[in-house]
Amino acid sequence: MGRLRRSTRSFLRDSVEFAGRGRGVHALPEQGNKVKGKPIGGVRRAQLITTYGVGSLIAVGSESFMVAGLDLWSELGPYDQIIHERRLERELGVKRFRLPPASDSEKYGDIPVVRFPEILSCPGCNRLAQARFFGATRSPAKCQKCSRELVPSRFVVCCAAGHIDDFPYYRWLHKGGGSYGSDGAKHELKLKASGRSASLGDIEISCTCGVRPVTMEGALSKGALSGISSCTGRRPWLGDVPQEECQELPRAMQRGASGVWFSDVRSALSIPPWSEGVQKLVERNWNSLKKAADLRDRIEELELANRMYSVEQIIQAVERRRQDEAGHTDTSEEALKFEEYQALNRTTEEKPEKQDFVCVPWHDDSVGTGLAIDQVMRVKRLREVRVLRGFSRLAAPSSTNPRQRASLYTVESRPDWLPAIEVIGEGVFLRLDGARLAKWEERSDVLARVAPIDAAYQERFTRFGLPPDREITPRLVMIHTLAHAIINEWSLDSGYPAASLRERLYVSDEMSGLLIYTATSDSAGSLGGIVAQVESGRLATSIRTALERISWCSADPLCIESDSSGTDNLNRAACHSCVLLPETSCEEFNVLLDRALLVGTQDNPLVGFFAQA
Repeated sequence: MGRLRRSTRSFLRDSVEFAGRGRGVHALPEQGNKVKGKPIGGVRRAQLITTYGVGSLIAVGSESFMVAGLDLWSELGPYDQIIHERRLERELGVKRFRLPPASDSEKYGDIPVVRFPEILSCPGCNRLAQARFFGATRSPAKCQKCSRELVPSRFVVCCAAGHIDDFPYYRWLHKGGGSYGSDGAKHELKLKASGRSASLGDIEISCTCGVRPVTMEGALSKGALSGISSCTGRRPWLGDVPQEECQELPRAMQRGASGVWFSDVRSALSIPPWSEGVQKLVERNWNSLKKAADLRDRIEELELANRMYSVEQIIQAVERRRQDEAGHTDTSEEALKFEEYQALNRTTEEKPEKQDFVCVPWHDDSVGTGLAIDQVMRVKRLREVRVLRGFSRLAAPSSTNPRQRASLYTVESRPDWLPAIEVIGEGVFLRLDGARLAKWEERSDVLARVAPIDAAYQERFTRFGLPPDREITPRLVMIHTLAHAIINEWSLDSGYPAASLRERLYVSDEMSGLLIYTATSDSAGSLGGIVAQVESGRLATSIRTALERISWCSADPLCIESDSSGTDNLNRAACHSCVLLPETSCEEFNVLLDRALLVGTQDNPLVGFFAQA
């Protein structure tokens, strides 16, 4: 009888008690202590990296919670699963990565959460206050007067520095007046929705002090809290920590809005030499090998050499690891991408030993002559490690503004690990003809087509007083849109849904490639349907079909004639009817897209790179 595998869901445990608590976060455990409280639900491991990571809000039933910081998770134990990816460990300055615990067994630990927002309302008496004022002592919280289940506040306030707090209902109602109860009067807030519509104007806030009631109309607009409330500097996910001083203007948002939490995920492919089995052997025995004066004697003492790895191979692997630890390699994001690009362009044959990277070429003249693709590689096996290194609020994280990235832990309690998942799968790498690409992107009409996107991208950074982290080029937008078109097409032919496929872009003056690969951490990553798109001999046909499919959109002519679209006007001809993907599949949060750069427009067909394909 087969043994049941461990669950792939991480269980959340509410570590907050209502009774006698002014702030729910006070009930969090000390660092390393076992999380106490009742289990409230579960999420998939991958979601704790991409969707429900530290600092994010999770709705469980009628309640709302926030995932607590890493220093409040349980300490690493014998049942925790550890992931190693040498290049990422070096870049992020940690010793290891931790797969989020995933079991309903006590010995595996749980993910701690805190109750947030802390302000709730009663649908019976309409009172608006913290749970302790309702006499709530257990979960789910109920109003002691009405016996009705309390509803978490619909609104929160965030700032660009990552802080978050409850919406300042008192100050909103009293036009920025003093702190709650500072005038000695009795203030009991009430929230009432008329029910006539779902607009903010139908949500009314009132107070027993007699001040004129106001609605929430305009509360979500930018600058609405100017002169009413400043950022409190609160970080509820870190527990009972001092509030930070912050000069950012907070902005009100609905707690379920996507802008409340953006994950800052760093990922890397395991490539030679770190993907080779001999490096895994060295990793397991690194503490014994790293300072050995005589490597040969130590290797023989540990009996590491076998029929797969000779003593000389192990010595070479140790010396390579020592050089890497000495800091003799470039750890920048650009350098890591270029290393992957080089690995994807050379052959790595499959060997009898266990390896995480197999990449072999496929020769197809039909894609070279008509589609300007001069290299096709079948990545029969790959491993990707995705690490959550932080998060941001209001705007997606940027490498040029580390201050915008909120920390997963307190400075005093920084762990030597970060949460991560690994993906085992397959993919196809395509490299475009660099000479033809360079000639195309120098054309004035092509540059003019991309100029509005580049201007909007610079404007996004200007709002935060930052220089843009890159220039948006025709090469980037075109290759990115091509990746989306291929994923949409292959989702129909390969057996994978679009959400299980993912793009990885390699674009710079020296790079012009894209990798389409499986993006799931379960068995869907090994179906073989992606490589089959190449081996079936239909690669050229499938790409041409993809281009033909996006040459027309059901939203045309509005879509193809659009001067700007998408978040912050960072797209042109791109919408959900043609090239947008599930956000888990896109490196760029579904921006920097324009299908006209692939197939042209009616007014200018030749602006498309594949217009004559």
